[in-house]
Order: sequence, then structure tokens, then C-alpha cells
Amino acid sequence: MPKRFIILAVTVITMTIAIGFVAMQPANLPKTETNKPSADSGVTVGKMLPGFTLSALDGKPTKVTPAGQIIVLNFWETWCPPCREEMPELAKFAQKYGSNVSFYLINIQESNTKVAEFLTQNKYTMNVLLDTNGEVAKTFHINAIPTTLVVDQQGTIKYRKSGPVTVAELEGVLNGL
Repeated sequence: MPKRFIILAVTVITMTIAIGFVAMQPANLPKTETNKPSADSGVTVGKMLPGFTLSALDGKPTKVTPAGQIIVLNFWETWCPPCREEMPELAKFAQKYGSNVSFYLINIQESNTKVAEFLTQNKYTMNVLLDTNGEVAKTFHINAIPTTLVVDQQGTIKYRKSGPVTVAELEGVLNGL
């Protein structure tokens, strides 16, 4: 009986992960001029960060562009177990480095209400931007969540990781800049 349970549990977990990856794929929407990357920008390490504008939880548009400060972007969703797992680490990082780093959690295709409830329930106070139609996630080729990028002061993407990150990992990247 325990062997059957283990096989069933592994099957359910595998199917949940597969369905999650398919469900989080951004919609195939056309780019707008404000979010269209320039020819010298990209979404991989070594490329320039393409600027974009998204709404914050309060509805105010926030423009994210390389502007002489380190930028950390984290793409996530509230339902995602690895995203939930890394949230305490991201909260510690944001608290420790918030005055020296522009840090944004970019929620993909979830409602303002759902995101706000999640943050309130868990007492998180980090900067959240809403990618309600998935356009920015598509621009950044986000195929798995969470995905984190670190951009240096010159606007070059220096680090990209799919999967949970820790404060120690991010500090290691910052120390290398």
C-alpha cells in the first residue's frame, strides 16, 4: 500500500507541475510601443534590459528602465509553490537592500485583489507590479516561475535564474557587480 501511495503522489506532483507550466504561459499578444525592446536589448545575460511600464498595486504606472541603479526583477504568481517558498527570502532581501536596489516582484496575469490578499495575509510589503496580460513576461521569455533577473547599473542583465533564489545567492550576484 505505501508503494502505491508514493507512486500516486509522484504522479500527481508531476502532473501539477506540468499543468502549472502550461497554464502560466503568457497570452500571445502584440507588443505595444512602450514595452517593445530596442534592437540592442534582450532578455538574456549580457544583454541590455528592455524598459517597460506596468501598474503597481495602487494602480500607478511604474516605468522600469536602466537608470544607474541595480535592478532585481522576480516574476511570480500566488498559486506557485516555489514562488511561495522563496517569498520570505525575497522579503529579507528587499528589506536589507531596498535602499540600494530597485526591487520589483512582477506578478503574471493575476488580479490586483488576489495579489493584494496574498501579500496582506503573509505580511509582505515588497514592490509589486502587475503584468495583467502577460506581455512583459512574454517579452522576457518567462517559461518557468519563479524567474529572477539582476541588472547592473549600466542596464546589462548580469544574472537570470528560473527557480527559487535565496538572499545568499542574490548577495553573491551583487558582490560580483
